[in-house]
Amino acid sequence: MVTVDAFSAHADASELVDWAVATEPPRTAYLVHGEPDWARTLADRSCAEHGWPAVVPTDGERVLLQRLRRAKGSRGSRHP
Repeated sequence: MVTVDAFSAHADASELVDWAVATEPPRTAYLVHGEPDWARTLADRSCAEHGWPAVVPTDGERVLLQRLRRAKGSRGSRHP
């Protein structure tokens, strides 16, 4: 999990995609904010335009995350 201090919750879909493509591509993107239909649309767009696997977890769904090592100087901070 990565925390990025420069994230704005007020970005529209295009701004979120622009922000995301400026970072290292994710193995999988989990879209957990906003209305489910909107999140699914953004997940489909992320996959179609950038080849990123993106999912919208269901309410209460749990996902096991594997901790990855980051290179020194990479953006964001990890949480256990």
